[in-house]
Amino acid sequence: MEIKLTPQESEQYFYNALCNAVGTNYMDGYGLEMSFFSRDYLAAKEKLKSPCYEDVLMQILRDGKKLTFVDNESEGDMTRSITLKDVHERVQLTPIKHLTDMIEENDDVTTADVILQQVFWNEIVFG
Repeated sequence: MEIKLTPQESEQYFYNALCNAVGTNYMDGYGLEMSFFSRDYLAAKEKLKSPCYEDVLMQILRDGKKLTFVDNESEGDMTRSITLKDVHERVQLTPIKHLTDMIEENDDVTTADVILQQVFWNEIVFG
């Protein structure tokens, strides 16, 4: 089975995953830290009215910049960066159970975790 998502759907599901797993520091349990250039964060934040953290992260991607999960535990072996193109291409590759949970708004931190791993590593590598 192949699922095709629009860029907007991919961005919305990725945004929800950021809120559920990055905004709650869930990914810290893997020794991962969200990283970006401070100048990119400030530039993105200026474009938004009363943004939350995840809004700014999405704007960084929309501005053509990258987001990075920095691996603080495995000598950097699992550090990965993404662009908005990766979001558009990889969210739809999320294992069907988790993608369906997100689409049906039955998502949780596990769903978010799987989507973020799919986008950043193009596979499920943790848990």
